Amino acid sequence: MAAVSRLKGLGAVLAASGASWAVVTLVQPPTAAASERGTGFDAARRRIADPAAAVPPREVQESALAGTSLINPLDVLVIGGGATGCGVALDASTRGLRVGLVEREDFSSGTSSRSTKLIHGGVRYLEKAVFNLDYGQLKLVFHALKERKQVIENAPHMCQALPCMTPCFDWFEAIYYWMGLKLYDLVAGRRMLHLSRYYSANESTELFPTLATKGRNGSLKGTVVYYDGQMNDSRLNVGLACTAALVGAAVLNHAEVVSLIKDEFGERIVGARIRDQFSGKEFDTYAKVVVNAAGPFCDSIRKMANKDAQAMICPSSGVHIVLPDYYSPEGMGLIVPKTKDGRVVFMLPWLGRTVAGTTDSNTAITMLPEPHEDEIQFILDAICDYLNVQVRRSDVLSAWSGIRPLAMDPSAKSTESISRDHIVSEDYPGLITITGGKWTTYRSMAEDAVDAAIKAGKLSPSNGCVTDNLRIVGGDGWDPASFTILAQQYVRMKRTHAGKVIPGAMDSAVSKHLSHAYGTMAERVAAIAQNENLGKRLAHGYPFLEAEVAYCARNEYCESAVDFIARRSRLAFLDTDAAGRALPRVIQILAAEHNWDKARQKLELQRAKEFLKTFKSSKNAQFHDGKHNG
Repeated sequence: MAAVSRLKGLGAVLAASGASWAVVTLVQPPTAAASERGTGFDAARRRIADPAAAVPPREVQESALAGTSLINPLDVLVIGGGATGCGVALDASTRGLRVGLVEREDFSSGTSSRSTKLIHGGVRYLEKAVFNLDYGQLKLVFHALKERKQVIENAPHMCQALPCMTPCFDWFEAIYYWMGLKLYDLVAGRRMLHLSRYYSANESTELFPTLATKGRNGSLKGTVVYYDGQMNDSRLNVGLACTAALVGAAVLNHAEVVSLIKDEFGERIVGARIRDQFSGKEFDTYAKVVVNAAGPFCDSIRKMANKDAQAMICPSSGVHIVLPDYYSPEGMGLIVPKTKDGRVVFMLPWLGRTVAGTTDSNTAITMLPEPHEDEIQFILDAICDYLNVQVRRSDVLSAWSGIRPLAMDPSAKSTESISRDHIVSEDYPGLITITGGKWTTYRSMAEDAVDAAIKAGKLSPSNGCVTDNLRIVGGDGWDPASFTILAQQYVRMKRTHAGKVIPGAMDSAVSKHLSHAYGTMAERVAAIAQNENLGKRLAHGYPFLEAEVAYCARNEYCESAVDFIARRSRLAFLDTDAAGRALPRVIQILAAEHNWDKARQKLELQRAKEFLKTFKSSKNAQFHDGKHNG
């Protein structure tokens, strides 16, 4: 009966939403008119695409923020340098507004660097829409699929389509998932990445050799493969911050908001008191509107305005682990649709390794969340049933936890309002809060927040939103074959331990990595590797080069060792122990770039080691009676 009701529900949703299918699949969504874009947009686009363009130095950005006043304020000050905050800064600045952004740690240091790395429409939400005949959930999927295509097109070097395989161990499952994923294709319409399709058991094991052919419920009948997007999340986030800086936003990482500034009557927020985390210097930045995009920490910002503000964040912990590449083939993911407790677990190839997750459990809000051992074991157990290889705790190269800022409407009377959608609110004059949502919809979240800020501050933008068709730095002019230019035209000059400089090939692994991580800016990294003798790899088995440290320090506001190993490169996430081995050289190069003394270098090493301890690889996790201890 449950099976029949599911199929009936699917048909009912199709019928109920019939009028909207035509809109989604046949009609071009409205974008800003050409006249609205104007010459300002064209200038911004040229600036972003200029291969010689450079972001303003950190000191210049800080001076721009400190140089504001009550009579000369910014239009918008953004608090939070995650995907949404940087998206707001980019959107507002390309509308011709005067914009500043501050981030307490580093761009993407929180939730935005700890995602599943998927750009997805939300297959699970579509299933809920079918089961519950919930048109609201269906609209969420419509919206996310539109944005999925947009994110991939705006950062083609960092994003790509990824096929994901759903194994079926009885024939009803095969029919049910095939129909559900065909519905997913239908909802996507023109924005579909590729058609989903069914593969037989033999075809499936050819595509995914480690897939188990025997399960608890019988033998493998086949698989249904559908497509979603995949990204390098923190590099995309840093790209947004740098793109915003190129078009005029004053972005500043490692700058904490210590208090909000109210007008003389205490009736409106007019700015913020900011502390530089390195120098300890404090300064005031004034703005007509402050946008709170602090993710899980947005309630702490709201309480600066009103200590009695009702919480609107319900934090949820998402844990992921990284395993060797042999767990999954390159270019094919696996989805475990129903674990023992009903959750969904992904196992995806990512940057030459396999990432698996995620969990979804209540958590406390903390700066450096750590995964619990039982959560790591849950993921290992979940994938174990679907693989024909032994799943070992000793294979975990890295494990991390992120905090999802699930949003509650503060005016709602029950927790039923907890939503995967985003919320924009102005619960104190001059302070706009944007929270909830997900990585895939960061751009439209930012658009909504800027629209609200314009209304709240009576701002006068020179044009409408243009980010729906704006490639981020490195994306304009890039194509998948760009890596061949690096391989053919550059060499890696490597300095040996003895001090001798020797040439090395710019091999395909390194060339592809640079091309995908930096897009059209990759040649600038390759030039540093060749001309400044920084062509050596930072860690054995990984394509990250010494030249990247220097490039990121000069062009991407990389201000600490953790900034590099965690967010400019992804070494900490891919292999915690390899990141630890690379640290001394990373610090040595950053010290040369930023003129660090010995004391600062020692402090950087200490902080980075403490950071890496929160990533529970098999080597740095301690156990007692099977439980994580310390």
